[in-house]
Amino acid sequence: MPNASNDPNRHFRFHMPFSHLFSVFGDDWFSLKAEAFARFFGTPLFLISQTVVVAAWITLNVMGVAKFDLYPFILLNLAFSLQAAYAAPLILLAQTRQADRDKAHAEADALHREALASASEQRASIASEQTAQLLELMEQNTRLTEVTKTLSERIEVLTEEIHRKFVGTPR
Repeated sequence: MPNASNDPNRHFRFHMPFSHLFSVFGDDWFSLKAEAFARFFGTPLFLISQTVVVAAWITLNVMGVAKFDLYPFILLNLAFSLQAAYAAPLILLAQTRQADRDKAHAEADALHREALASASEQRASIASEQTAQLLELMEQNTRLTEVTKTLSERIEVLTEEIHRKFVGTPR
């Protein structure tokens, strides 16, 4: 099992419960193509291509080069209706599923923020405990220093007394 701290996808751990939503239409061939098709409808390439095809269609029929769809362009209108009939449900489906994914990502992000807040609270609690321990150690050190000072003073007094008894003169 790989080490969790070395896993390059570790930051996605909050998104994993929602991984079933990542593929909008499913994972089969048709689903992937349907999603790609729905996404293609809003691209500049599609809009420019459609404009070029429509302009060529109208130009060819108005100039009489081709006479398959004369004015009022019934076949062109039918093609647009057919395109709209297929495009609208695909786009709505893609938007609905994207909204589901966005909601899942927002929930995963909220879980991540909650985990960060919990970890921050734990760190603050540990820091507070350590601060209290350090203050207690400093108080103990202060008391020991005072005891050491008192004992040193007492030793000095006793040393002077012993010195006076044996030598007779104060230091």
